[in-house]
Amino acid sequence: MGLGAIGAAGGVALPVVASRPDDGSSAGSTGGKRLAMVIDLRKFRSNDALLERLVDACHRIHNVPDFDSPKDEVKWLWSEDFETVFHDQEFHFIRSDLEGKPTLILCNHCDNPPCTRVCPTEATWKRESDGVVMMDWHRCIGCRYCIVACPYGSRSFNFKDPRTAANLAEPVPTFPTRMRGVVEKCNFCEERLAKGQQPACVEACDDDQIVFGDLNDPESKVRRLLGESMAIRRKPGLGTQPAVYYIIDDPETLESSGGMMFGGVKEGDHA
Repeated sequence: MGLGAIGAAGGVALPVVASRPDDGSSAGSTGGKRLAMVIDLRKFRSNDALLERLVDACHRIHNVPDFDSPKDEVKWLWSEDFETVFHDQEFHFIRSDLEGKPTLILCNHCDNPPCTRVCPTEATWKRESDGVVMMDWHRCIGCRYCIVACPYGSRSFNFKDPRTAANLAEPVPTFPTRMRGVVEKCNFCEERLAKGQQPACVEACDDDQIVFGDLNDPESKVRRLLGESMAIRRKPGLGTQPAVYYIIDDPETLESSGGMMFGGVKEGDHA
């Protein structure tokens, strides 16, 4: 049963926002963009409650099921400690303001996404108009090749019917629910982008903790932030070119510490 049929069965006509258009673009998108997200970890250091608010904002509007069993867990946005998120960084000591700190994780919407290359049905692809890595749940056959290929663990598989989750007793009618046996992940809120809105997690911030915009626009806030701050990406050595950046420090603080980013390892050691 397709998503449209599911919506009809529930008495609600749902727009299938994840369907792949023939031209690889979607309504409201324009050419020449490279959408990216900048997460400012400096503003999360004493605000752990913010993480819960952001995850809730994302999962609620996207009808992400909440199951107790780790095996059945589905997640678009979540957090893990700093050392786990950046485990490939060979630091010997970690600054106290970073050690063990919950760090937000989501799909990286890579420039060179390995997940899209292994999908046998083209159920996932990178949208050329803005770089968003999309999903078409109609095409997904549940082979899970994309889950294996993703080096960031950003994709979830619906082992159970997500509509049976207690939190989806009354799903948000503007976003389609999924079915058992398909993969899902963060979509950069492409359904909101089509309306000129910001992603839900960005909108839920109160102090620009997350900034979203066009990386190809030198006047955009994301470009300005990256030009003024010390930012890193996950697993840069893989060549996937993630579009999610994490601000660690500003250049002045980095310089005053002798170029030390992680209390003993220079940033230049990790090109």
